[in-house]
Amino acid sequence: MEADKITDINVNAYKVPTDFPESDGTLEWNVTTLVLVEISGMGKTGIGYTYADEATAGFIAKKLSPVVLGQNPFSIAKTVASLLVAIRNEGHCGVAYMALSAVDIALWDLKAKILDLPLCDLIGRVRNEALIYGS
Repeated sequence: MEADKITDINVNAYKVPTDFPESDGTLEWNVTTLVLVEISGMGKTGIGYTYADEATAGFIAKKLSPVVLGQNPFSIAKTVASLLVAIRNEGHCGVAYMALSAVDIALWDLKAKILDLPLCDLIGRVRNEALIYGS
């Protein structure tokens, strides 16, 4: 059924300035780049993101979007398997896997929204609450 297909993918990169220079002890930065993926189908839109260079957005648009479009939003394992084939020669880390991660998150979010479930219930909870952590 055509209605059970992913119909649109939108990807953007945003440079978000930090309030002050941040550091992890090895590197300092004053801007963070967020790559946002929106995948639509069945009247809903799922979102996923990663922190990566803006080139990741172009990689998603050029290499991953054609694989995802037209897929069934309930067949995440099949879609991810197809994505892994598409990026086979791109390596098993870096931009390719940051891009895959953002798309995978958006696929799961889309499925949860279509089913009108919290994502934690769709995937399966380990606990009913989580401690707050800030870094």
